[in-house]
Order: sequence, then C-alpha cells, then structure tokens
Amino acid sequence: MADVKTISDLAQLGAGVAIGFGAVGAGLGIGIATKGLLESISRQPEIAGKAVGFFLMGAALSEACALYALFIAMKLVGLV
Repeated sequence: MADVKTISDLAQLGAGVAIGFGAVGAGLGIGIATKGLLESISRQPEIAGKAVGFFLMGAALSEACALYALFIAMKLVGLV
C-alpha cells in the first residue's frame, strides 16, 4: 500500500502534467487562430476590424482551457 508521501508526490506530478497539457493546447489553439487571422487580413484587409473581434473571442475561449487546467492542477495539489 502506498504511503501518504507517495500519493502526495503523484498528485503533484499529475498537477504538473495537467497544467502542461492545458497550456500546450491553449498555445496551439491561439497560434492556429492567429495564423488564420493574419491570412484572412492579408487577403481582405477591409474585414480587419470584424476579424479581430472574432479572433479575440476565440482566443479567450482557447485560454479558458488553460485556466481550467490550472484549476484542476491546484485542486490536485490541494490549494483549492
């Protein structure tokens, strides 16, 4: 049977993995969205204002995944 120290160490490892995957996912999502934004503005400069608004909404939703991962990591460590 595992002792408390081992369980605590594994919870901290799981927290690190959770925030790592969450941050990578958010980074990739925002990077792909930025690529699409720049390509669309370069093709049609007149839609820049509208496209940036949609981009910011998408970036906020993508960043929410990283915040959820941070919350899960904090929950695993016991800070929340």
